[in-house]
Amino acid sequence: MHSYYNIIIRLTLPSIVSNITVPLLGMVDLAITGHLDNEAYIGAIAVGGMLFNILYWMFAFLRMGTSGMTAQAYGEQDNSHITGTLYRGAAVAFIISTAMIVLSPLLFSGAMAFIQPSCEVRQLVARYFYICIWGAPASLLLFVLNGWFIGMQNTRIPMAIAIFQNILNILSSLFLVYGIGMKLEGIALGTVTAQWGGAAAAVYMLYRKYSGYISQKMSLKEMLRGGELRLFLTINRDIFFRTLCMISIHFFFISAGAKGGDTILAVNAVFMQFFTLYSYFIDGLAYAGEAMVGKAIGAKRVVDYRHTVRGLFVCGIVLTTLFTILYAFCNGWITRLFTDNAQVIACAGEYLHWTLFFPFCGMAAFIWDGIYIGATESRSMLASTLAGMLMFFAIYLTLEGVYHNHALWVAFLCNLAMRGIVLTYMRKNILSHHFST
Repeated sequence: MHSYYNIIIRLTLPSIVSNITVPLLGMVDLAITGHLDNEAYIGAIAVGGMLFNILYWMFAFLRMGTSGMTAQAYGEQDNSHITGTLYRGAAVAFIISTAMIVLSPLLFSGAMAFIQPSCEVRQLVARYFYICIWGAPASLLLFVLNGWFIGMQNTRIPMAIAIFQNILNILSSLFLVYGIGMKLEGIALGTVTAQWGGAAAAVYMLYRKYSGYISQKMSLKEMLRGGELRLFLTINRDIFFRTLCMISIHFFFISAGAKGGDTILAVNAVFMQFFTLYSYFIDGLAYAGEAMVGKAIGAKRVVDYRHTVRGLFVCGIVLTTLFTILYAFCNGWITRLFTDNAQVIACAGEYLHWTLFFPFCGMAAFIWDGIYIGATESRSMLASTLAGMLMFFAIYLTLEGVYHNHALWVAFLCNLAMRGIVLTYMRKNILSHHFST
């Protein structure tokens, strides 16, 4: 059992580092924008960044679907399937990103109709959007490659790529803005440069370390083989609809918080950072689960599967306990790291206790998500998210009239807990589907 913990830690730590670097791309853009001569630039970057975050979040299934199928093929030692999964993912990423570029005017118009920014901000967002959209092929390809690397039991390459991408983004944006004076266009070009640079680095690492798989010849007929293609599309479809459910909760959460006024909206935004911080760490365990569970299923080793699940939850309990203690004693101090606004800090005191429940309510959902992705049981993931979404809206609409913003946090926490409960209840499906004799 000790060796399983070593593997879990070896796969988890690089993923945590990768996750922590994710917000740096947006933070760098915002920091540079904040020193330009027009406050409208800040609004434009905030709106443009949010728009691309949502677009890319919708297509994150490319990473998850690729990871699980690759890990299973790796465990089965099916080199043809390993290569086919990579090619199919890359093909789907190319098709989606091409559609995004072609339909970019419609995407932009629809987003602006929903957000309704000022005319000045809209014009700046347009300049940012129509440059950044050309980074879509690189970003979606990187989803596929990172998922493939994780499936191959390698989380160090995604970590190295994430670090390289952030350094490239910082240097290129600073050069384009302060060296050439391009302002908003320089920030957008810096982002695109980092996206394509990251994709190029990933392709380089792919050929350097896994040339044996890439050199295999595969015809279009083999790549589009009925059963494997149908499974790939089914998994990605389920994860896509799951993501839409999560996005609907996210948007409703922001909208409902905004009804309480600017202070409540700010408090909710700060506290969501508590949850995000925890998610970066627990998601590292989930990535390890994707790789190890998929490998165990591909190799038909039920003992490895059971030990992996047990090890993931033991590590999850330790991590959850540490974060709960951290939030219990330092939540006020952490709040002040995110804001020095006296009114927000004073209001936050009324809601600080909810931060203690983030780790406990979210642990099972995150870890099981990784396990189910490795098992390619995407339908169960969709079912759990639907149940959590229904729980969220039912509790909020029931309690909102009396408990107001407290009802929003109760609903959010119950949504997380429900996802974990449903996935725990359905866990035997993995055994019956993949290890039945």
